[in-house]
Amino acid sequence: MNKPSAEPSAKQQLAHFISQFSPEIAGLARAALSTMRDRLPGAFEMVYDNAYALVVGFGPTPRPSEAIFSVFIHPKKVSLCFLYGAHLTDAEHLLQGSGNQVRHIRLESAAVLKKRGVRALMNVAIEDAVTPFDGTRRGQTIIRAISKNRRPRRVI
Repeated sequence: MNKPSAEPSAKQQLAHFISQFSPEIAGLARAALSTMRDRLPGAFEMVYDNAYALVVGFGPTPRPSEAIFSVFIHPKKVSLCFLYGAHLTDAEHLLQGSGNQVRHIRLESAAVLKKRGVRALMNVAIEDAVTPFDGTRRGQTIIRAISKNRRPRRVI
């Protein structure tokens, strides 16, 4: 008698979503997510598989409103979004965008996340968070949304 197959875990689903991108984008996304996990132990990862992109938000609680970063994975690029970046002092002019709230840094490689200026911006964003991150607890991945109408993840 065969056992019914178990539902894939959130981490397995995220890995599947990433695998749908080109090898270059998928590799950059995995490296960026790994760096963010190292930087934010205990963070909640909120996954949104949207029509145009895959977004992984990082916050100190499972509430989306308390997320402070997201990794935006698009078929042509990967970016680190500062969800309250418009309010950060950016002396090195690293942040891009002109919206009322969000700013981003395009990641040409995961090494961008380790640059001094980027780490400094992240430190300020973490310090400004309403709820502090709890590095003593284990991080958790939560699938928040899966779009039924997705655009192709690979650029041909």
